[in-house]
Amino acid sequence: MNRYFITLSYNGKNYVGWQIQPNGVSVQQVLQDALSTILREPIEVVGAGRTDAGVHARKMVAHFDFSGNNLDKKELVRKLNSFLPKDIAIHEVFEVKPDAHARFSAASRTYKYYLTTEKDPFLHDFNYQVFFEPDIDTMNSLCSVLKEYRDFTSFSKLHTDVKTNNCHIHEAYWEQDGTTRFIFTITADRFLRNMVRAIVGTLLEAGRGKLDERGLRRIIEAQNRSVAGDSAPGHALFLHDVIYPDDI
Repeated sequence: MNRYFITLSYNGKNYVGWQIQPNGVSVQQVLQDALSTILREPIEVVGAGRTDAGVHARKMVAHFDFSGNNLDKKELVRKLNSFLPKDIAIHEVFEVKPDAHARFSAASRTYKYYLTTEKDPFLHDFNYQVFFEPDIDTMNSLCSVLKEYRDFTSFSKLHTDVKTNNCHIHEAYWEQDGTTRFIFTITADRFLRNMVRAIVGTLLEAGRGKLDERGLRRIIEAQNRSVAGDSAPGHALFLHDVIYPDDI
């Protein structure tokens, strides 16, 4: 069996998320079915992570194994893009080491969240509109606090199957794009379920003057999801990039 990585992007609006679930159509299931049909053998796809319902990906990475030899990778990309729906696009297929793993071999993942204070029907599907002017300086000052901690239980969906809620956040910051658009970027070695959306929702409390540094520290140290802010909507969240060691 040969192992391949596949990179793709998708609009998550019509999906229950990346991961196969019994209650709706997932990106993983659609991709698996397409690969199995084109390669004419059962194909299982493993993703770099799971995105929630409605969340998008500019770059998702997955791996699959294929028993055949001399796979024409460029032709496979062409066939997949012809076969898949318009909201999923394949960018590249390349062979990797047999033990390379899309999830466990990843060194870091980056998410971006898009915020706007402007009502615009052409931004609605990919930006979260807020009805106040966020204090970006306060939000950025609290981003530095996030990097001091490792246990992010307070920002994790309850009753997940992970063994640890520890994550190492490499970077987290807000930037302003023009006068009405704000972008949050966060990079970490791993993320918990709902973690980015919970962090964004909590930082927005700071952005409207309702949370300071002491309050954020209390939230993180409580290790209790109920004390953090509401999760921001998923439609404005993008998995932006996944980085791997060069030796895969």
